[in-house]
Parts: sequence; C-alpha cells; structure tokens
Amino acid sequence: MKVGEAAIRLPGRAGPLVVRDPAWEPGYPPPVSRSVYAAAHVAATPDGGIDWESTAAFRDFLWDYGFGVAEAMDTAQRGMGLSWAQARQLITRSAAQAAGRGATIACGAGTDQLPPGSHPLRDVVAAYTEQLELVQSTGAGVILMASRALAASARSARDYLDVYLHLLRLADRPVILHWLGAAFDPELAGYWGAAEFGPAAGLVARLAERADGKVAGVKLSLLDAAHEAALRRRLPPGVRLYTGDDFHYDELILGDAGGHSDALLGAFAAVTAPAAAALHALDAGDRAGYRAAIGPTVPLSRAVFERPTFHYKVGIAFLAWLNGLQPHFAMVGGLQDRRSPEHLARVFELAAAAGALLRPGLAVERMTAYLAAAT
Repeated sequence: MKVGEAAIRLPGRAGPLVVRDPAWEPGYPPPVSRSVYAAAHVAATPDGGIDWESTAAFRDFLWDYGFGVAEAMDTAQRGMGLSWAQARQLITRSAAQAAGRGATIACGAGTDQLPPGSHPLRDVVAAYTEQLELVQSTGAGVILMASRALAASARSARDYLDVYLHLLRLADRPVILHWLGAAFDPELAGYWGAAEFGPAAGLVARLAERADGKVAGVKLSLLDAAHEAALRRRLPPGVRLYTGDDFHYDELILGDAGGHSDALLGAFAAVTAPAAAALHALDAGDRAGYRAAIGPTVPLSRAVFERPTFHYKVGIAFLAWLNGLQPHFAMVGGLQDRRSPEHLARVFELAAAAGALLRPGLAVERMTAYLAAAT
C-alpha cells in the first residue's frame, strides 16, 4: 500500500476497497458567495450520556472548515433523545465557544420542554419565548424551529401566522425560520396549516413579508428541489433560502439564472471537508472544481438520509467516529443501533468515494473493528 492508503474488505463487495487520503486542505476560510451552516450532532459516551469534550471539538472542526454551526437542531437529536435541559446546556456551551473564537453560530429555539400532544397556543408561545430568550441571551443567532406542539395545537394557518408574528416581535435581530418536512419528523405533517406545498409556501412568504425585516432566511427541508426553487422565488428581497435538501444541495447551492440557495445542512456535518473545498472553488468562480468536489458527496448524503430519514443522525455520528472526531460510535439514548451494519458498510464505501474519510488508516481500523463486533 502507498502512504496514505489503507484497504478493507466489506461485506457484499467483491475484492478489497482501497481508501485513499483525499488530500483536502486542513481548513478553508468561510465562503463569501454563500452563507453556509452545518447542523452539528452531539457526541456521546458508551452509556449514552453527552461527551462534552468531543462535542466541542466537532464544532471546532466545522468552524475550521469555514462553516457556521447550526446548534441544537434536529441533527443534535432534539426530540429524539436530547432533553431540553441538555439542549440548554449545549446552547450555552457552544455559544460561549463560538464567542471565544469569533465564529458564527445560530441555535434552535423550539418548544420541546412541553410534553407531547396538544396545548393552548399561549403555552406554545410561552415555551417558544423561553427558548428564544435563552438563545438571545447567549449572543447566538436564532433559528425558530418547527414545533411539534404547534403542529398538534394549531387549528388554522392563521394560528401559525399569529404565533410566529408574536415571536418575531420579540426577536432582537433577524432570525431563520425552520421548515422541516414530514420525512424528517412525521409529527410535523401539515405544518403551516396546509397539507399541500403551495398554500404552506404562500403563508411562509406572507410571514416573511410582514416580519418588518425580522426574517433573515428560511431553512427548507422537504427533499424536493422544485418546491425549494418555487419558494425561493416567492421570498421577499433580502430573505435567504437556506437549503436543507440533503438529496439535491449540489445543484441548489450552485443555482441557475433564477438564483441560488444558501445552505443549512446536516449533510455538511458528514461531508465537511469536500463540501468546504467545493465552496472554496465556487468562490473562485471555478464551477467545474465545485462540481468535482461536491458531486461525489451527494450519493453519500442520499445514503445517510435514506428512509427512515430521521435516522440520518446515525450516519453523521458514524462518520465522525471513523474520522477520529470522537472516541466511540455512540449516540445519546443509544440510537446508534437504528441503522444496520449493511447500511453503514455502504456509507463507508460511499464516504471513501466522496473523499469524506480523512484518515484512511484509522477509518479502516475502526470499520474493521465495527464489522467484527457486528457479526
């Protein structure tokens, strides 16, 4: 084997897979042609608690590659193992860490301190307000997360409009609105008071128009590129569309004559180095270089986010472990077992092809140990 290469035999694959050092730079400056955030996961200890040291180190890794950090989002297992008490601590710690290095961070404010089910709208607003005020007190930017409680409690599109307009009046700076589709969280089906995309998109555009400049952008995660382009055209000038489309982000970020999307993606926590290299090329006007770096990451992202899509966090934690960014392949609540060894073997192979395995020897060593334990 050459220096910087390692080989492994994967189940179901004929012949060994050679993993090569992708030779990306150890970091890139923040892009100037796009606003980009990576939604970060939470590293865990073997007993399912939070590994705070590795969690902080992963955020430094994302900042080193030029990404803003989207903190305490669904990628961090909000509503899937991470309690509000833990999220409070995560937000406070990460915001202080960002301030210490002058880095960009925006944190999710939601309603997950409420128990499941329907609630009076005033209680939903109070829960949102508590979290909004916490995030603002840290100096971080705010992402108003889609709320299961609001989805269960709202009886009309007007309820959504009233709740969000009230919250925007409390915001001390422009916020990002978070529209998460049912593929990511089935309890959010029919969000914005409409089962169909058109009326829901119309309400979001109207909300942005009436927000008095308090909406900086909309993060859209519907896994439908045509819907995203349609909403992007409807937003008022100056309001960014942050793609959350982990299947089509390459073309949506590149854009066309009708405009481009910025990005707030869980996928960028999995394909950090090649995505940063691609964005660096795009800043230089090198569209071919952008495509060459970003293109191979898309099959990997599609595998990580395949159905059931909400288990994508497993793939992100797995790749962080393979890259030596945490000492254990473990998740809060023990959710690492929600993907099969066969799925993760495919993720490994696609990660090698995408240049997302940054330390081939370590990745092969850990993958070999994982497969041995799984048999």
